[in-house]
Amino acid sequence: MSSNNFYVRPSRPRRSVLYVPADNTRALVKSLKLNCDAVIYDLEDAILPDHKDDAREQLHAFLTENFPNGTSNDSREIIIRINSLASEWGKRDLLAARSLMPSAILTPKVSEIDDVIEISDALLELDAPNTLRLWAMIETPKGVLNAPTIAQYARTPGTRLDCFVVGTNDLLKETGAKPIKGRPYISTWLMQIILAARAYELDVIDGVFNDFNDLVGYKDECDNARAMGFDGKSLIHPNQISLANDIFGISDEDFSKAETIIAAFREPENKELGVIQIAGEMVERLHLEMAEKIVLKANIIKQREG
Repeated sequence: MSSNNFYVRPSRPRRSVLYVPADNTRALVKSLKLNCDAVIYDLEDAILPDHKDDAREQLHAFLTENFPNGTSNDSREIIIRINSLASEWGKRDLLAARSLMPSAILTPKVSEIDDVIEISDALLELDAPNTLRLWAMIETPKGVLNAPTIAQYARTPGTRLDCFVVGTNDLLKETGAKPIKGRPYISTWLMQIILAARAYELDVIDGVFNDFNDLVGYKDECDNARAMGFDGKSLIHPNQISLANDIFGISDEDFSKAETIIAAFREPENKELGVIQIAGEMVERLHLEMAEKIVLKANIIKQREG
């Protein structure tokens, strides 16, 4: 925690974020060796009501066995999506997640700022360290309308909020919009969520592409999401990982440009300047911050992929 009580959120690659049902033994085991940036172990939508308690126990046993020193020690981010605290399973999910210490807890159907405050207060009462972060699903009409207010909570002292995850399936269902190629009827909503996230320095992950056998359509939607400004894509199948890593990754050109910007600002004559010129272009110090994040993310990816 810095002196102004803001948690300094680390820059992490979040190109590929895979959902794994907490009650699927085969998928749980397979998830240990997949090359995605983050895994969301799901206790919510993927689990039938009658299986919720068993799924929670199974996930607890699996993570305890494979991460005896805590899931936060994994090179990837490990996320647990819990059920809403208003549900009959939410509080037990939260207690289990707190004991497992994942990288973050993903809370569903965040429609207003009180949804985030409630779970943040609950984690505070459980004496969870601030390194246990909070991700928020934006998947309701009210969530889209309130995205700026919800994102602003990320600038509250002591906040845990790190990332928005868009639930496009729920948005389509609740609005009646058609899932047309290019997403013309929901693009403005997606851009509103992205704008809110960027205003308060949150990452934002696009929703899932349902037909995992349609790699052409999936690539088109990833390209669309990257062009919009999403940091990555949430996934439902391992065969979607590689393409997401490529499309939301860092190109050699972007990496080289970032290194050039960093080197230029390190020159003695530029250390105190807010704006400098590089190859005929004016470059501001904010571009230095962006460049540093690019290099950091690229190095994390390179280290993981060995």
